[in-house]
Amino acid sequence: MKKWKSSLLGLTLWSLAAGSIAAPQELDKVVTIVNDSVILQSDVDAMLKTVQMNAARQNQPLPSSDILSEQVMEKLIIETLQLQQAEQFGIRIDDTRLDQAINQIAAERNMTVAQLQQMLADNGISFAVFREQMRRDITASEARTIQVRRRINILPQEVDTLAEQLEKQTQQGVSFNISHIQLRVSEDASAAEKNEALSQANQLVKELNSGADFANLAYSYSKGPKALQGGEWGWMRKEEMPTIFADQIKSGGKGAIIGPFRSGVGYHILKINDVQGLETISVTEVNARHILVKTSVIMSDEGAQRQLEKARRAILAGEQSFADAAQALSADPGSAANGGELGWQTPDIYVPEFKDKVETLPAGMISEPFKTVHGWHIVEVIERRDVDRTDAAVKNRAYRILFSRKFNEEAQAWLQELRAGAYIEQPEDANDQG
Repeated sequence: MKKWKSSLLGLTLWSLAAGSIAAPQELDKVVTIVNDSVILQSDVDAMLKTVQMNAARQNQPLPSSDILSEQVMEKLIIETLQLQQAEQFGIRIDDTRLDQAINQIAAERNMTVAQLQQMLADNGISFAVFREQMRRDITASEARTIQVRRRINILPQEVDTLAEQLEKQTQQGVSFNISHIQLRVSEDASAAEKNEALSQANQLVKELNSGADFANLAYSYSKGPKALQGGEWGWMRKEEMPTIFADQIKSGGKGAIIGPFRSGVGYHILKINDVQGLETISVTEVNARHILVKTSVIMSDEGAQRQLEKARRAILAGEQSFADAAQALSADPGSAANGGELGWQTPDIYVPEFKDKVETLPAGMISEPFKTVHGWHIVEVIERRDVDRTDAAVKNRAYRILFSRKFNEEAQAWLQELRAGAYIEQPEDANDQG
């Protein structure tokens, strides 16, 4: 039996039962059938009250009652179609998540939940009805997001193009303090000479990324116009520097090494010594190593903890190196083969307990054994460093902008398709409902 038919039967039985013991009550009426669901007059009334309450709170004028009723009905139809999709996906919004959403709404309005309840009551809106409408809104939103995401395709070239546009906007009025190394190679040089120069340039970049002094390398190797000044060009805006430099500087922040890149006179390496007028984004990366012991039917929590305590004592006493202990004991094969090292990572990638350790543990200190979802660990922070992530942040922003644009476009297209393929009927007496 169709859902709407079941609903009508239930309402009819309720009405008959109630009529036998109390005064007759008006039956809630079906105003629209949407596939195998119905929209009741009570649904329309509840949404009208909510719209009117929000408009009054924001001092927003409302259209005539006829137009407003049409808009409310259309919203309910679209919502019902999305809820039907949500049912197919098995989406359920539990009370905990619903309560969190309501708490957030109250906080955004600088209210407590009790004050929100009172405001709703003052406008003739039941809090129970409000809760269920919120549940419907969240459920519909999740169904829409799932379906629309499948329709969105963002190409890397689109992200790069928009990121370049954003970079140009943000770099207007930005000044860069730069240094430069030039390895001269004539246009008519042999392939071997060009390869030798490129190899040397790559080696210099490697040394610079390892902490070598730029000025010393510029004195020793550069053939550029500022070689005798340690390669330093000083402060310039992009429009003031050589075009070949400006074209290479994207959104790199302080300390960025750029190159090697080719020109007609040879290979170039740039360093951004400092930046003025540009908001840069820096993150802390941690190079840590750990030993993991997993629990099992034959390895209890106490046993795993004891193994790690014994290994820690041996390492601290100099009886065994951390790397040897990791190779012999760790159940993390990827890091164990590398002496327990996890490499440079931002702590956010780790589970909360591990993240807390690598963020707070002093460098060079080995932690006491601690437990995560993966098992028992000891960890040592080898080193920390601050890394500029401005480039990545600009690309992330470009991606979010593109996603938002395409999501809104695709969401409208999907909803139109959903509505066009739906069975929607308004009973003949719908216009007579008050």
